[in-house]
Amino acid sequence: MARALVVDSRLQIPANEFTLTFARSTGPGGQNVNKVNTKAVLRWNLDQSLSVPDEVKARFRQTHAQRLNNVGEVVLSSDRTRNQLRNINDCYEKLRQLILAAMVVQRPRKKSRPSRAAVERRLQSKRQSSERKKRRQFRPGRDD
Repeated sequence: MARALVVDSRLQIPANEFTLTFARSTGPGGQNVNKVNTKAVLRWNLDQSLSVPDEVKARFRQTHAQRLNNVGEVVLSSDRTRNQLRNINDCYEKLRQLILAAMVVQRPRKKSRPSRAAVERRLQSKRQSSERKKRRQFRPGRDD
């Protein structure tokens, strides 16, 4: 029942890399909730995937480390709807979004320095704050 996942025009993951299982959903659903396995659970082993480039795998591990189990599998589940097919599609869409996020290469941050005017404004603000606090202090011998 697993199908290929088209992430974008450059990346497609074949169906044999996915494992789909089903379970009973939680929540409302009337009598069906106790007898129909509508919850979809999608498993995909990131480490064994041959279709995903290594740099995308590395970024996926870095950005979505909490989604990986000890074996290196991504386990996604969906029980949003009462329809098994919609839940399957939801799992695939969740995985597609995660992979798309990992495909984006972050630009390196350029070091920058604050302008002289910004530094002067910060120091002036600190002086004003300091003066304000000094005026609040109690000084013995002063009649307030």
